[in-house]
Amino acid sequence: MRRAPGAALLAALLAAVLTSAALGSCSAPRSPRSAPATSTASTAPTASAGSATSTVPAPTSPGAASTGTATTVDGAPSSPSRTSSTTGRYPLHTGVVATTFWVGEVFDPDAPDGSQVLSAYDDHWLASYGGCDGVVVDGVCTTERRTAANGYFPTSMAPRQNPFYLDLPFDDVNDPTAAAQRADVVPWAREPRYAAALADPGRSLMKDRWVAVRKDGRTCYGQVQDAGPGEYADARYVFGDGDVRPANRRYNGAGMDVSPALNGCLGFAELDGEDDVVDWWFVDDADVPPGPWTRLVTRG
Repeated sequence: MRRAPGAALLAALLAAVLTSAALGSCSAPRSPRSAPATSTASTAPTASAGSATSTVPAPTSPGAASTGTATTVDGAPSSPSRTSSTTGRYPLHTGVVATTFWVGEVFDPDAPDGSQVLSAYDDHWLASYGGCDGVVVDGVCTTERRTAANGYFPTSMAPRQNPFYLDLPFDDVNDPTAAAQRADVVPWAREPRYAAALADPGRSLMKDRWVAVRKDGRTCYGQVQDAGPGEYADARYVFGDGDVRPANRRYNGAGMDVSPALNGCLGFAELDGEDDVVDWWFVDDADVPPGPWTRLVTRG
């Protein structure tokens, strides 16, 4: 979430994009495609990526090591018994409330962060994504239940970006505190492929990063595409050790928003509620297992 335009302008923007989608961009989802056999790391993302491209990814390595009896989510390995010692180099966050958001949602046009027409990293998120990530009812972009039948993809449009997306409360582009901290707190900030982004305050180190999310023994994966909920510089929670609680106190203290695809994949009890609880951790590109989340990967 990020500061939205005024209510009248927001309504005009939403109407324009939804009209464009109705005229040609909302076809049925494409059939799943197999991931290639080699892994290609994504490049550092840019802000305001109105022309963001999506490609079929190539991760083949399993995710973090696990013990106990493994289950699967559409062929991807999952384990109910991961611990902080088996999530690679990134801390495990447990018992975090996760709410649901979707591209095109406007839950409060007058709130500073009440719209998903734009994101922290893309001023044209609705257009970049390809339209409402749900169902348009009387001109309003609403969510829908997602199922494994079509890989948890939307039923009324063909997305141009990965429908498995989420946000975390660290906006390293628009929030001055987070921007000042990012070189020191973001674990991958000093990796060579992020050198250009680190030197450019308009480019995010967060956008497109992979996150593993687990609920009741099911693990699904998504990419960071926005910041929130409620807070935008919560470095202690997002990157810190010790399973720190989110600083946010809104939305039942939620520590992340997940997309409708992740909501369905994880089997959330609520379609748009504040009571589902998850565990999560960052994952490097090479450690993302094949699954419906690798059918269409957002890059840049």
